[in-house]
Amino acid sequence: MPAPGPRTTYRYSDHFKATAVRLSELSGVSVRDVAESLYIHPFMLSRWRKLAREGVIVTKGIELDKTVAAELKALREVKRKYERLQVEHDLLKKAIAFTSSPRPTSLPSSRTTRKPPR
Repeated sequence: MPAPGPRTTYRYSDHFKATAVRLSELSGVSVRDVAESLYIHPFMLSRWRKLAREGVIVTKGIELDKTVAAELKALREVKRKYERLQVEHDLLKKAIAFTSSPRPTSLPSSRTTRKPPR
């Protein structure tokens, strides 16, 4: 339950919104990554993208800092590699647990017993 009292609302400039939208339109960069790097909620960035598609926010003429764009792309690549490493690590842990667990040599019901000849 939220604390009683006035909420803190942030007002972002149109330039900030347009820059955020342009960053989210880069290839190989997700909306979530851009939102996290700008410390805003992904839903807010999605709303801004919708407003830009409708023409309310003008994104033409907004210059992107090349280092920021490259950093976002690199962040996406690092996250992708990290997720792959996590999957590989979990798979190796399962394989180690499977190979190191003791297994019975044979089950009692599967033994063949010979009766001595009479």
